Amino acid sequence: MMTTFDALADPMRRRILDLLRERPHTVGELTDLLSISQPGISKHLRVLREVGLVRVRQDAQRHWYELQPEPLAEVYAWLESYHHLWDERFQYLDTYLDSLQEKEKEKKHD
Repeated sequence: MMTTFDALADPMRRRILDLLRERPHTVGELTDLLSISQPGISKHLRVLREVGLVRVRQDAQRHWYELQPEPLAEVYAWLESYHHLWDERFQYLDTYLDSLQEKEKEKKHD
């Protein structure tokens, strides 16, 4: 069984989600926007539907694919656990850049 993380591992599925974040699309629209075959788009949409990232809404003869952001909360929570690592690295970078600026100021005064 595929997980949300598995589904997001594919760059084309991420591109599809990016487009669906803007607004719902039909398979035909996604095919045109991404220059990929209709069977290829359908395969990716099936995976996204199975993990709950996308839902289908039928409107007469059209099937509209819409983003379902709730499963992304799991991904966000996992990434959030790494947030402190980024903060530490950015703080280190900030300190380093400050020291470089200070050295540059000292050179100008000499």
